[in-house]
Order: sequence, then C-alpha cells, then structure tokens
Amino acid sequence: MNWDDFDAFCQVVEHGGFTAAARALDRPKSSLSASVTRLEEQLGTRLLERTTRSLRLTDAGESLYRDISKPFSQLRELAVDAIAKGAQVQGTLRIAAPYEFGAHHLAEVACKIMAQHPQLKVHIDVEHSRVPLFERNYDIVFSAIEHSFAPSSIVTRKVYSLERALFASPELLARHGVLNSPEDLNALPLLAGADDSDWEFTAADGTAAKVEVRNPRMRSGNAGVRMEAALAGLGVARITATFCTAAVQQGRLVALLPDWRCAPLRIYALLPGRRLMPAKVREFMDVLEALPTHQG
Repeated sequence: MNWDDFDAFCQVVEHGGFTAAARALDRPKSSLSASVTRLEEQLGTRLLERTTRSLRLTDAGESLYRDISKPFSQLRELAVDAIAKGAQVQGTLRIAAPYEFGAHHLAEVACKIMAQHPQLKVHIDVEHSRVPLFERNYDIVFSAIEHSFAPSSIVTRKVYSLERALFASPELLARHGVLNSPEDLNALPLLAGADDSDWEFTAADGTAAKVEVRNPRMRSGNAGVRMEAALAGLGVARITATFCTAAVQQGRLVALLPDWRCAPLRIYALLPGRRLMPAKVREFMDVLEALPTHQG
C-alpha cells in the first residue's frame, strides 16, 4: 500500500481538481492521476467521478476522505514543522498579493532572498481582484483586507501602510479647474478601485471628509489601468503614491489636494497558523520588514 497515493487523493479533493493540485504541489498532473487510479484499483472501488469540467466524490470517496483527511493534514503539518527547524532556506515559496502592492514592493525582496539562497524558488501570483485566502496552497497571502473573519488557523500581521493620493492629468485640470476640497470631486469623473465605495480624507487640522464613489467613470482593481485612464485625461484616480512617482516627475500627472491626506492602503500578511514558521517564510518576512520603505 502506497501512502503517497492516499495523500495525492486528499490533495486532489482539497484543491478541487487534478490541475489545481498539480500546480500547488509542483507535480505533473499525470502523476496525481496515476496515484488516484492506482489507489482505486487497490481498494476495488471508484473514488472520484471525473468529467472534462468537474470532479465529484463518490460515496466511497467521500467516506475515505472523511476518515483520512485529518491525519494526512496533521502529517503534512508535522513535516512542515520539521523543515522549519532547519536553518536552510529552500523549496518553493508561494505568495499571492494584490497588484498595486505586489508589482512595486515584492520583487526586490524576492530577488534578494533568491540571490542569498540558491535552493529557494519563489512563485508570486499578482492578482487584480481579491486574493483568494490560501485557496491555492500559498505560504503567504498579502491582502488589503484584514480578514478579521478568517479562521483561527490564520495569523494576520500588518506589514505596510502605503501612502495614497489623488492624481489627474494637467489636461483634465485645465478643463475643470483646481480642486480646493474633497467635495469638489463630486463634479469630476472618478477612476475607482474594484471595491471602492468611498474615499476618506484627513486635513492637517484633523478635519475628516468622505466622498462617496457612486458612479465612477471607470472601475478596475488594476492600478495600472486606472493610471492609464488618468494619463488620458479621463478622470481622477486614487492610487498609491509610489506607483505614480515617474508620471508626476515627468509632468504627465498632478497630485491633487495636497492639504488633504487620503486614507492609506494597509496591507496585511496572512500566514497559515503553523506552530513553527517555515524558514523560507520567516526569511521573506524578515527581509520585507527590514526594507526602508516598510511602514508597518
């Protein structure tokens, strides 16, 4: 009896299919399929009903998964803990992050630790929509949402507080005039993030203001798309300041309402709540938090 076949079966079920499990485990899809087929032959029963578009547990498969999934999960956890005790940073580090953060803040860290640790591979998925919470076996998920509703097995750590500002093209300002207060935004087309419902501001004297994002000219989770629309003079975008630095220096974008501070973009690192943090995760987080731009 090959216990790896039982584990492969559990992994396929937990990831919702052979393709997703193969991607998460960095194994050939054919290898997982062969493991499950071999297990079915040894047990003399079909465990999974396979179609081109879906995968469903049979009654026998559901019963087997219910009986063995917890012990195998615990064994994987113990294996991770054993690896974490070692000092060597190796294996594959899987990370997911929102585009606006990942594109400008994670590459430097990834390059630095890969240069220091030749046995380490890094996979970074940069998402334009909401990042799935460990749906694809990530080691770290960076999210702009604190996920206070996350299960107790998830550890939340605030990593970054990124300065945001309003940006528009000189051409748009020439047509509409200079903005003096957040309320003036109601007369301008807005370029909003995917989940933006309102934009919050604070003046130097502590005065707070909020502008509802009712009917934006554009809505996109991709900061690059919003910036391109702002450059084209199509509206006002709220984007992290570092993302627009070059365009501002070139005079292609102008920062608006300098006397008002936008609510920052807070980024949280969500980590599986293991008893011991794997060395590759610990190293990445240490390097990230040591960067001069870190504002956790």
